[in-house]
This record gives sequence, structure tokens and C-alpha cells, in this order.
Amino acid sequence: MTQLTDDEAVDLLHEMLTIASPSGQEQELAAFLAARLAKLGFAERIDEAGNVIGEIGTGDGPTIMLLSHLDTADWPLPVRAEGGWLWGRGAVDAKGPLAAMICAAARRPGFRGLIQVVGAVEEERLSRGGHYLARSMPPPDRLIVGEPSGWSAVVLGYRGKIDLEYRVARPPTHSTNPEPKATEIAVGFWEAVCTALGPELSHAKFDRPAATLRGIRGDLVQAWVDVDCRVPPGFDAERLTAALRSAAADGELNVIRHIPAVRQSRANPAARALAAAIRRHGGQPRPLLKTGTSDMNTVSERWSVPMAAYGPGDSSLDHGPAERILLTEFLQGVEVLATALDELEPDARRLGNG
Repeated sequence: MTQLTDDEAVDLLHEMLTIASPSGQEQELAAFLAARLAKLGFAERIDEAGNVIGEIGTGDGPTIMLLSHLDTADWPLPVRAEGGWLWGRGAVDAKGPLAAMICAAARRPGFRGLIQVVGAVEEERLSRGGHYLARSMPPPDRLIVGEPSGWSAVVLGYRGKIDLEYRVARPPTHSTNPEPKATEIAVGFWEAVCTALGPELSHAKFDRPAATLRGIRGDLVQAWVDVDCRVPPGFDAERLTAALRSAAADGELNVIRHIPAVRQSRANPAARALAAAIRRHGGQPRPLLKTGTSDMNTVSERWSVPMAAYGPGDSSLDHGPAERILLTEFLQGVEVLATALDELEPDARRLGNG
């Protein structure tokens, strides 16, 4: 068993970036990480969903889970190192955070308890890996979700998500016929979504809903609309869908998925451990509420445990043409996570196995 040096940690992330893993195509990366986890002294396995799971520690105490995801957006980006930055698809979202978690756990093989590092599949699409994990495994005692927060910030919440699909068909007709055409009805449905969400839509504010028209296609006869709604805690999803069904005319509305928002207290043990670790490394911890969605939402539907999200990287670079991570920040993230495990260890001893 060996522990990763800083150079080896960077090499691990670089190798991960060279393995393309868009949602639904994570098998090669999972196999690579399973082999690497075994080399680092983890007990490793790949579950039926394709999630890769590594466990390390003495087992004499409760479980701390470090959960991130294997998949990336499906837009290739060449891997290169330049000026202290490492470029590549997933450098920020979320291979950087996942690599940092693996390295941090590998540096704490004698942890009194159990550290589980999990790379989940399809977080970017339908969170299939996260849903399977929450159904198939007992909840950990503490959970840290690996998403980009910047090395000195802790994420306490994410907005929820409602994905909608709308289809409509109309009889063939001339374009000058005053009867509504399929494309016109589809545009009207999008306007109905914005109206139903309320007058204060915002992509920038955690406590406001927002909507994105992800796709629209059609003609006079048939049309299709794909809408992504982001909603704050307490949002009445049933009221929204009821209003949209009324507005759907003779079209077909499908709710593809609904993931409620999640918000944790900054006083919860996972968040406190991360904040203390950031301070110990010279930072001033900042609590964040994110307007997107993560596997923190997914697992919180079943697991009522203290949790927070953390990871190196600038989330504004997610999915974009300049996705990259500053290597000094990546290594700071490794140190913060390792120190957070130290902070959780005495807490774990007080908890025992319950």
C-alpha cells in the first residue's frame, strides 16, 4: 500500500481526464479507478449501477462517505497542462473533486471508522448512480459531496430540479389558417411555464425559481419542447404541474423527473469539519447556496444525515470550452479534505456505530 504524493495526485487527475466518461459511458473510468483504489489499499468494488466504491479505514466506528461522480458533459475538451492549470472535460465537474477525495482518503488509511469514496454514474443526466446508491446502501454517518465550491467555500444547499417534456400535434393546414399551429402552441407552453413559475424568475438567486428552454423543434403539424426548471426549497411542484396540465391544451405533458431542493445548516458536523479544515489551512470559509442541482439532492431524499458539498475548482467553468483547474487549488482541496477527515474522526468516536 502506498500513499499519494502531490505529484502522484496530479498524475491521477491527469489520467482521469484522459479517459472520456460522458453520462452512460463511465465503464472505462470506473475500471481504471477500481484498479487504482486497490493499489492504494482500498477495498474496492463496482456495484450493479456502475458506481465505483472504495473503502479504507479500521472499521471501528461510523462511516464517512465522500461522494462525487464519474460522468461529465458530453462535449470533448483536449487535456493539457499549461501555466499551472490542468485543462480537460471534468477538471472541475467533477473529476477534480473526485480525485481530491481519493487522495485525501488514501492519506488517512488508519482512520478510526470507515471512509467510503464513491464515484457515481450519470449524475449529469438522471442521477441514476445516486438513486441506486441511496436505495442499496445504508446511509453513512456523515456525507461530503464532491462538487466544485472553490477550495475555501462549503456548499450547504442546492435548488431542486423539475424536467418537463411537452409534445403537441395538429392537423395539417396552410400556414395562413388562423387555427394555432403546433409550433405556436409549443411556444405558448414555454410562456405558460414562465408564467406558472411566477414573476421573479432568476438563474442567480437560490430562493427564486428559474427555467431554461433546453430544446424546441417542430413544424406546423408536430412540436416538442424540453424545459429544465430549477426550484427553491418549499416549492409546490404539484401546483406547478397542475397549472401546466391545464395550459397544455391537447398536448402531452410528461414530468421526466422531480428532485426536491436541499438545504443544510452550517452548524451540521460535515459542514463544521470542512469549515474548520479550511481555517487550519489559512482560508476563511464561505457558506454557499448553489442554484444548480447535485447528488446531494438525490441522496437527501432517502438519507437524513449531516452533509455538505465541497471540492476544488471554479464552478463557472463547468461544461464550458475553458474547463480547467488550478493545480495549487486542487492540492489545497486534497489537504482540506484530509484535514476534514481528521476533524470528523473524534466526532466519529463519540458516535460509535450508531
